[in-house]
Amino acid sequence: MAKTVEIKKSVMAADEKIAEKIRSVSREKGILIINLIGSPGAGKTSVLEATYKAADFRFAVIEGDIATTRDAERIALLGVPAVQINTHGGCHLEANLVESAFNELDLDSLDVIFIENVGNLVCPVEFDLGEDYKVAVNSIPEGSDKPLKYPHLFHKAGAVLLTKLDLLPYISFDKELFESDVFKLNPRVSLIEMVPVQGKGIEEWVRLVKGWLEEKRR
Repeated sequence: MAKTVEIKKSVMAADEKIAEKIRSVSREKGILIINLIGSPGAGKTSVLEATYKAADFRFAVIEGDIATTRDAERIALLGVPAVQINTHGGCHLEANLVESAFNELDLDSLDVIFIENVGNLVCPVEFDLGEDYKVAVNSIPEGSDKPLKYPHLFHKAGAVLLTKLDLLPYISFDKELFESDVFKLNPRVSLIEMVPVQGKGIEEWVRLVKGWLEEKRR
């Protein structure tokens, strides 16, 4: 058991050095990095597509999936730079993988890099990718109990995006409970209600991202 812990610490320490290198480069270039974390089907890619329509900042996307390049293809169709990372079974992205994608991007032409992590509410939270903010993406069909079931993500999140609000009339979801639990875990978090395919909530989200970008560049 002791050897297992030592190996894990060694691996994590090496990855954290890479994360700090990514963070250092992003500071130098004035690029904001946002790590989107949510379940499969929560609407992460849809949020990015809607962001493209509303944003006046330049961004790229690093896509994390176990297999396929479908999400990256969706983003690339918009003309947005997209780099796909396939983990081949891994439940999260790690900084060494993100660094390889980072190096494929023209950093001088970017304001923001979004990392769309592997669909998972647990593993991705533990790994520092050099991001400025983690953002939790949660959808109405997932149920209102997720913040207390997965507290680490909601505690660390700079923002929580509650998506697919248009399904509220058809699905049992206690919105007051969800909001109460989110703010118990993270009193200062920004909670944005969204229907990405309709553009609902996207302007508020874009303003938040622009504020984070301006703050970083100051």
